[in-house]
Amino acid sequence: MNTRLAENIPVVPTVKIRTKEKLGYATGDLACNFIYQTVSSYLLFFYTDVFGITAAAAGLMFLIVRLIDAVLDPFIGTLVDKTNTKYGRFRPYLLYGAFPFAGVAILCFTTPGFSDPMKLVYAYITYILLSITYSVINIPYTALTSAITQDNKEVVSLTSYRMLFSNTGGLIVSFGVPLLAGIFTSVSGATSTGWQITMSIMGIVGAFLLIYSFYNTKERVPISHKEEDKITFKDIFIQLKSNRPLLIVCLFFILNFGVNSIVNSVGIYYVTYNVGKPELVKWYGLLGTLPALVLMPLMPMMYKWMGKKKLLFTALSCKAIGLIALFLVPASMVPLVFASRAIAAIGTITAGGFTWALIPETIDYGEYKTGKRASGVIYALVGFFFKFGMAIGGIIPGLILANFGYVANQIQTATALHGILITMTIIPAVFVIIELFAIYFYNLDEKEHKRVLSVLNTRK
Repeated sequence: MNTRLAENIPVVPTVKIRTKEKLGYATGDLACNFIYQTVSSYLLFFYTDVFGITAAAAGLMFLIVRLIDAVLDPFIGTLVDKTNTKYGRFRPYLLYGAFPFAGVAILCFTTPGFSDPMKLVYAYITYILLSITYSVINIPYTALTSAITQDNKEVVSLTSYRMLFSNTGGLIVSFGVPLLAGIFTSVSGATSTGWQITMSIMGIVGAFLLIYSFYNTKERVPISHKEEDKITFKDIFIQLKSNRPLLIVCLFFILNFGVNSIVNSVGIYYVTYNVGKPELVKWYGLLGTLPALVLMPLMPMMYKWMGKKKLLFTALSCKAIGLIALFLVPASMVPLVFASRAIAAIGTITAGGFTWALIPETIDYGEYKTGKRASGVIYALVGFFFKFGMAIGGIIPGLILANFGYVANQIQTATALHGILITMTIIPAVFVIIELFAIYFYNLDEKEHKRVLSVLNTRK
């Protein structure tokens, strides 16, 4: 179609999404983060310092499990796109997957009295099951955005609500999980019991919140059910070949969330051993999510003011500056450590939140290029690269800590402390700098997206 003609085609008006539905949708990410953030931030520490698995074995397990999980995601995405029920395509997974997800999470933080080899087997089985159940819920949940609305402003607004709740969940986990684990450990007299009870609370509350999200959202973007439009596994490769904006977003997810995984999992080691104040872990974690309460409501305004590329560049620059500052500031200067943490968190939260808002428009672009609206497939592809990044972020801390001589529950050597520091600062900063260069290859600006929507509405 001629570009000039397409630009003159009016976009079909979209439905204004009510605040109640935005809140209902956002509640689903609050639920996921009660479990995901607990796992991301504390499972490595739980395995090494509570369950008794070595850092190297745990790091290798994180890599293997996340790679298995990443490979399964495209198959789950294809299954989601084939789903057709009275509840819609995506929402049923929230209803039926909520309690299995919570149950497996509780098993991950359970410590049966096995021998060392069997402990590792148990950890592999439960962690694999957790990763699968998370994908079965999270792929359709994230794809639900594209089924609620196609309006870019509404997508950014919806994502802002979602990221506000997501980071609120992270805030609760960062501060509340160490607090609850300490309380229940004192009451029970066993560290393992304290962690198990804490995870039970987070998991059960999360399950009920997922069900609440199911009942308060609606799928309204029409999906073609013509025979030629049915989604197949081959569409994964078609999207990768024809959807350039999707490729750039996938790169963002590898790097951005790989960095987050490294920083989150090593933070507890840094505060415990480098700073030497384990009682500050919950406050350090709180600073990593607290800025979201201010930033997420402002994201639609920041997007309107700066646009996509400038917003991402500013956020990632802030993240890199904060990480480098953490490397340079002596661990004994706690106020400056916390200030650097806050600067990095501002960039992390803004970049991470806005990256999610880019996915629905890549779905529109994919439909424009291929004729198929493969929401589940695209979110599964994003999930694949997201988890591939987490796999890298999962193995790096365990292997580097082991290589620098880290020994759990001991006074660490200067070499081990240096290993903790560079793992949490310099290595993530390098990945962030690569992201800054990648921004310039994203070719779906606001004007081009409007043109794509015009063409799609004309076809329909």
